[in-house]
Amino acid sequence: MTMHDDELELPHDVAVRLLVALLPDVSPGDIHPLESAATTSRIVRIGSDLTARFPMVRADVDASRRAIEAEHRAMAELARHSPLPAPRPVAIGEPDPEFPMPFSVQTWVPGDVADPASIADSDAATRDLAGLLTALHRAPTGGRAFEGPGRGGDLAAHDGWVQQCLERSRDVLPDPELDALAGAWTRWRELEPSGPDVMCHRDLIPMNLLHADGRLTGVLDTGGFSPADPAVDLVAAWHLLDGPRRQQLREQLGTSDLEWERGAAWAFEQAIGLVWYYVTSNPPMAELGRSTLRRLLEDPLVGARTGHPA
Repeated sequence: MTMHDDELELPHDVAVRLLVALLPDVSPGDIHPLESAATTSRIVRIGSDLTARFPMVRADVDASRRAIEAEHRAMAELARHSPLPAPRPVAIGEPDPEFPMPFSVQTWVPGDVADPASIADSDAATRDLAGLLTALHRAPTGGRAFEGPGRGGDLAAHDGWVQQCLERSRDVLPDPELDALAGAWTRWRELEPSGPDVMCHRDLIPMNLLHADGRLTGVLDTGGFSPADPAVDLVAAWHLLDGPRRQQLREQLGTSDLEWERGAAWAFEQAIGLVWYYVTSNPPMAELGRSTLRRLLEDPLVGARTGHPA
């Protein structure tokens, strides 16, 4: 089942041909597709050190190439500042008649992909997450500021999307929960920024973090590293952690009530779109949405705003 309209196919022999042409030292036998919950790219493993990301959806070729070039610059910048291993750009592949889009090759980072439960009760992983956010947010912006669209700017700019998602979710989520969260969004969308833009990952869902033995071991999908509302990276608190660990993270970061609420708002804006959109096409992403919404309703500060106290 496809996840998107106009979704591209990527036969294995086509991926092998494209990658061997781009990387002549690679053996065809070392190229293998990876199963993942990724929503924008098909992931292909290349030997022990590299990975490729092939776009799932057709788009303008020149604009897509420019986007990959920008992602590669952001990846390299984040890798310089991250205390966790992060992928580094290697090459950009060109389209051909059998695959009409450019694609990206980057270094492989070992580790197990996280999910909403894998490190939820880990004190050590919570400290690792706090260290990651602190380091990224301290990176110099170089005078840059948020450039939309996307998460990380004005919460109210996402109101149309949120209202669509609330309506689409009526068939898959309980009405009392949706009503409580809709009421919270009415407040959240009006929250003022808690401070100036800082450098942010901007998509810290579990699938973009690696773990082993109760620790975070890597961060992925780093091509969106750019200035944004610092609260946008707090989505990881509800995506990844249980209540006690969320409190630990907040204390370690010294997060104000305002910034914490804005983090909750960004987590909600992301999660409310996951359940209905991926309910059949990508169940792990849909379950992430459900888990995050439950955690938002259980959060003491958030619950006080929703009328659904923990």
